[in-house]
Amino acid sequence: MNTEEKQAASPGLVTVFGYGPTGEAIIARLRARGTPVRLVQRHRPASLPPGVEFTPCDVLDAAQVRSAMAGAAQAVVTIGFEYRGKVWRDAWPKAMRNLLAAAEAANIRIVQVDNLYMYGPQDEPLHEDMPLTSYGVKPAARAEATRLWQTAARAGRVRWASLRAPDFYGPGVLNSHIGATGLARVAQGKSAQLIMSADTPHAFAYVPDIARAVVTLLDAPDDAFNQVWHVPCAPIRTPRDLLQLGADAMGVDLKVMAMPTLMLRAMGIFSTFLRECIEMRFTWDRPYHVDATKFSRRFWSDAKPFEAGIPATIRSYPAAEPKPTRESRGQAPAATAAR
Repeated sequence: MNTEEKQAASPGLVTVFGYGPTGEAIIARLRARGTPVRLVQRHRPASLPPGVEFTPCDVLDAAQVRSAMAGAAQAVVTIGFEYRGKVWRDAWPKAMRNLLAAAEAANIRIVQVDNLYMYGPQDEPLHEDMPLTSYGVKPAARAEATRLWQTAARAGRVRWASLRAPDFYGPGVLNSHIGATGLARVAQGKSAQLIMSADTPHAFAYVPDIARAVVTLLDAPDDAFNQVWHVPCAPIRTPRDLLQLGADAMGVDLKVMAMPTLMLRAMGIFSTFLRECIEMRFTWDRPYHVDATKFSRRFWSDAKPFEAGIPATIRSYPAAEPKPTRESRGQAPAATAAR
């Protein structure tokens, strides 16, 4: 079906692990409909809305994870770790084991917001039944974590739904390929800086759409669990197209600087982050399509169009300060001063 399945919202508490842009959007959507929410992460965020329960928790601590899930009807996992392969190699499997053990003990359903790294390099649209990769460090770490929940699901230990999304964007989102160094710079009238090709088609998911998809799965019956779903995205466009939409919304000229792979390797000598990006170049050195047909047929397919999402996003960033004039500095124009 192409409309959201209608099912009474669970009156039970939903525990949300992580308060990044996706976690924040999920909590906002749940609160808007009156669902009680508990946020779980290491530190209480200053921006946490009143009325949201908070429990400090390190997902690498099994006892803390079990305590954080206690009493919840369902849980949502939106966690992330420092973008370093050696951190992911250890942290993701450990965190997954802790989450699985806690979910089994509490007998609650889990919706995990995941990425697409576990597919590794592909030359066709990404679909849910692609094999897991052994490529690289970070992709292999996500593949190992995936195998853990799939094994537990097959054994009947957990009810787990993996919701996978490509690079995301949205209002206030900075940690994105077209975020802080893309649309936020365009809003300032500066050149967008990309480590990906500006002219290769690439899928982007709108953060409010990810939150909507999470809540859709929370409301779905058990047969939607123990499987993978892809978040619906707007029809694929190039980063240059999206940045142009942003520039047009702000009334500025678009300027783009894209970093070639050879330069990325050179800059990686000095930058840990850029060095960590090198093994992920397969996500932008070819068209990056995501097939969400499965989710669209079961639930909904009307992802936010870029023509609406990009303007909403770029307007959330500070605009460039107007250049000072003689009048704004309290000085008379030159012609008047000459009189």
